[in-house]
Amino acid sequence: MSGPDRAGPRVRLETRAFWRVRASASVTRWVLYATAAVGIIATARLAIAPPRPPAARPAPVAVPDTGAEGFATLFARRYMTWSAASPTAHADGLTAFVNAATDPDLGLGQPARGSQRVVWAGIVQAGIGGPGDHLYTVALDTGAAVLTYLSVDVVRAADGALRLGRYPALVGPPATTPATALDGGGVGAVSDPSLSAVVGRGLRNYLAGSRANLAADLSPGTVVSPPPEALEVDQIEQLRVERDGDVLATLVAHDADGTSFTLTYELDVVRSAGRWLIAAIQTDPRT
Repeated sequence: MSGPDRAGPRVRLETRAFWRVRASASVTRWVLYATAAVGIIATARLAIAPPRPPAARPAPVAVPDTGAEGFATLFARRYMTWSAASPTAHADGLTAFVNAATDPDLGLGQPARGSQRVVWAGIVQAGIGGPGDHLYTVALDTGAAVLTYLSVDVVRAADGALRLGRYPALVGPPATTPATALDGGGVGAVSDPSLSAVVGRGLRNYLAGSRANLAADLSPGTVVSPPPEALEVDQIEQLRVERDGDVLATLVAHDADGTSFTLTYELDVVRSAGRWLIAAIQTDPRT
């Protein structure tokens, strides 16, 4: 039906210049090209240099502090030594470590009978709790069937003074793994007969304490420290060379009482004037 109040659908025609249509299409096309190029570059970057997780922060390393080590060892010895026959001796031994007016025994309640004495003590583990804060594990031999392990916190103040950081703690030993095989190490057998001869002769003289004879096989300036008790070499079982050229020698030797030992020594060796010389045997006594 048609009428003055019923308007039908209308179509509107709009004219645009052809160059504008081409320009609009060109812009769209270049935008698509640019987007694709960015995607290709990003993909290539990921393939060539993939993102890496942030490197783990290395664990703090405990700097050796001889004074703090001695402080911890002495405290552990005195803390674990007591006698019911002399109940005040324990507190007397701790006067350098704790305020006698507040906690003379540092929380240790002594039994009514018996005694305990530390035969041997040594630090077996060291860590840090903060600047100037050392945490030591001290192994103690009290004559019992097992060792006692005491964790001791030692703080070195800004003025250099040492003090306990907190109460000690009874802990277990550091984690260990039994060796499955001791093959002497190294990367290969010593193949030079002259080197084998010098190493064998040098070790025999070293263990026998024959310094004059040993000197003939030492490089100039070399200092060695033979064991105080002489040993006689029964057999050199293995000579192996390490990656850095050092020699590992495994041998069997016995002492004056007939006790037999299987030992491995590391020797620094150098070639000089056509012959092999020994520059070190296992340790450097000057360091």
